[in-house]
Amino acid sequence: MESQLIYLRQSFINRCSELNITLTEVETDALLHYLSLLLKWNKAFNLTAITDPREALDLHLIDSVAISPYIEPFNTLLDVGTGGGLPGIPLAILNPDKQFSLLDTNSKKTRFLKQTVYELELKNVEVVNSRVQDFNQDSGYACILSRAFASIEDMVAWTQHLLAEQGQWLAMKGVYPIEELAKLPAHIVLSNSETIQLPNRSEERHLIYLQKR
Repeated sequence: MESQLIYLRQSFINRCSELNITLTEVETDALLHYLSLLLKWNKAFNLTAITDPREALDLHLIDSVAISPYIEPFNTLLDVGTGGGLPGIPLAILNPDKQFSLLDTNSKKTRFLKQTVYELELKNVEVVNSRVQDFNQDSGYACILSRAFASIEDMVAWTQHLLAEQGQWLAMKGVYPIEELAKLPAHIVLSNSETIQLPNRSEERHLIYLQKR
């Protein structure tokens, strides 16, 4: 596994460069170490259906790193339904000045995340093993982020109590979610959307920003 990721290192750096993201050597090492841990622990903990390192590099690591420029306004972020830590762990590596909470109901996955946070010495990450409906945070989050958690309608309904005043939801979606947006209640509005073209991939990626009216 390690030798494969070393082989993919330059490919990873090049694809980040195509996204206008410049990585330090320390960041590159940490991101590839995380991917190595994800694939290693996956054998026992079923963290991802993707087991090929090349596919995981594109569909997990690059996909997560790609949204780093788009979270710049937010200082506190909740990655809800984080699973194996995507996109929360890569974003935390690239944004040490921001605070991340990674929430998942699966105790095996949160155990993996706690070990990863320890190994990578990520001081800006809190791991939460809870149903989102049962979790509380008094001050709320500037951004509630999801990658593959639920429909936008459910994401908003289940996390409204965790959003700070003037906060925003950020949903990572593939095809632009016209039908999901149409189902949102009137007090939730689309504030912005961005389209990202991932290097070496044909899949669509849309970022959907929502906020309370």
